[in-house]
Amino acid sequence: MQTPDWAGPLTEAYQQALAYLTSVPTRPVGSRATPTELRAALGGPLPEGAGDPRTVIAELAAAAQPGLVASSSGRFHGFVIGGATPAALAADWLTATWDQNAGLYLPAPAAAVVEEVAGGWVAQLLGLPPHVSVGFVTGGQMANFTGLAAARHDVLRRADWDVEKHGLIGAPPVRVLAGAERHDTIDRALRFLGLGTNAVSAVAVDEQGRMRPEALQDALHPTTGPTIVCAQAGNVNTGAVDPLADVYGLAHEADAWVHVDGAFGLWAAASPRLRPLLTGFELADSWATDAHKWLNVPYDSGIALCAHPDAHRAAMGMRAGYLPQDNGGERDAMDYNPELSRRARGFPIYAAIRALGRDGIADLVERCCALARRFAEGLAAHERIEILNDVVLNQVLVRFHAPDGDHDGLTNQIVRRTQQEGTCWMSGTTWHGQAAMRISVINWSTDEADIDTSVTAIIRTLEVESAGRTSVRG
Repeated sequence: MQTPDWAGPLTEAYQQALAYLTSVPTRPVGSRATPTELRAALGGPLPEGAGDPRTVIAELAAAAQPGLVASSSGRFHGFVIGGATPAALAADWLTATWDQNAGLYLPAPAAAVVEEVAGGWVAQLLGLPPHVSVGFVTGGQMANFTGLAAARHDVLRRADWDVEKHGLIGAPPVRVLAGAERHDTIDRALRFLGLGTNAVSAVAVDEQGRMRPEALQDALHPTTGPTIVCAQAGNVNTGAVDPLADVYGLAHEADAWVHVDGAFGLWAAASPRLRPLLTGFELADSWATDAHKWLNVPYDSGIALCAHPDAHRAAMGMRAGYLPQDNGGERDAMDYNPELSRRARGFPIYAAIRALGRDGIADLVERCCALARRFAEGLAAHERIEILNDVVLNQVLVRFHAPDGDHDGLTNQIVRRTQQEGTCWMSGTTWHGQAAMRISVINWSTDEADIDTSVTAIIRTLEVESAGRTSVRG
């Protein structure tokens, strides 16, 4: 067997990674390169011959660096993107090094057992029933897909229809009730599952995006038949949580399956202080969350949990002659997610939980929520800034009032200018028909100084833009 040069490229990768990570606290958060510049640096003709691996890594890092967004920075507040804790990142490096195919137990026993352990720990952290089944998937999208696949199986099974065998042609129609401000991954998952977006009946929500129980009750009663109710723990804009106990009670009376989309908000259950916001969530039938959000592990780390393991396996499992069935009854991960060949996602989750512990995870969640309130209070002190939402978790919605009355235009401009300026980075959104800056505080490394620096940068941008608009108007 030829002995490869592992030391050269891995040493270069380590040095490049360490240089990047140590630069994050002081580097501009946004990308510094245009698409044209990146194509010029990274493109070129298809290589005809072999290249030195260490040189390839060095040149890749040099070309990519200007186009990187420092989303692991404590001043990155865009979308709902966490960073990666040191233990989780290190475990992810080992995951790639070990290169285990985690679909089956037989070729990857350590990966299978660590997923079993880590999945049990996640269920305990969130206060879910001990018998829940767990599937490690790519992210919140596939976690919703997996939970809804189990739901589709079970509600049709109750109607004497085997959807895995017969498909949906001729099947009883499945109704899906979801809040009017649900995340779009719910609709996308229903498309993937063949149910289609027309299966969804939007349930009215309150001013913060929470499902109204009386509206759900009205929606549940006109007809009967297979029904799935999709609740939300953490509105993507406001962070608001549906009244989950009421949702479950009404859905249970109608014999409906309850799925909770809790990509980031579900982690609030790990905090004794915040858990009351989610009262009743543990009664649901399935849950979806993202470990790369509040647990702060690297990407490719969604989690689907199901209170009905038989339905979970029926929806996801597969059998083939070439796949080993005699593994001593050990758990095959392919029975709980929609993939076969995949990376061993459990290792970074295991390391993150081991390094933080129950208390550390609760502190991380609570600290981010406290920092979000600090962010809102700092911005609200300015007369031209309005906070649009009740800051119950980690999300802050901001609107800027323009001297010329073009509030949408000014808000969108400040989002763009802030991203370009580089002190911090946050995204924009449209909420209730009006433009807003959407701030998310979910990074393990964010501290009070990061918040105060970000507030100062945003206000400075507002004052410059407002002065320019006043000058133009004058």
